[in-house]
Amino acid sequence: MTKEELGKLYPVRIVAYDPEWPLLFEKEKQSLLKVLGTDLALRIEHMGSTAVPGMVAKPTIDILVEIPETADRHTIIGIMVENGYIHMTEQKKHLMLVKGYTPSGLAEESFHIHMGPGNQDWLWDRLYFRDYLREHADVARRYEKLKQELFSQFEHDREAYTDGKEAFITEITKLAKQVLKNVDG
Repeated sequence: MTKEELGKLYPVRIVAYDPEWPLLFEKEKQSLLKVLGTDLALRIEHMGSTAVPGMVAKPTIDILVEIPETADRHTIIGIMVENGYIHMTEQKKHLMLVKGYTPSGLAEESFHIHMGPGNQDWLWDRLYFRDYLREHADVARRYEKLKQELFSQFEHDREAYTDGKEAFITEITKLAKQVLKNVDG
């Protein structure tokens, strides 16, 4: 499929916060633990906008899974694919798998599973961003406004939508890390 065809089949959707999202995360976390075990899934975190109470979001649950630094990526991919996940081969920096993408569009429940070792700071820094939004409603509202503006421009271009958020996420993550250092220090 072309990028345009994919954009029409899987458009960006922004919906009001759903209190079921944390429950969907917990259910999927248990599924991941069942298929991977605690030797491959060292830590599992809910991230992204669905992890921020009250925030509008794409109704896809983003999950971050810490895997051992020495884990065999092919083994993990094989296990995940056998259990209904789709490996996103274009993602090179970390493992990414999705669930809920059907030939007719997104299923009612969809997931993005991001996997990497704990030493991939750029990946795990996403938790700083999540936590900062949870604690700073004014910043969360600014982020919501940005997402809604990007949605109106890029409903059928997920990459452009995601790229449009990058500068804001980088700025707030940097701020969140500084605040955390001051709290810890």
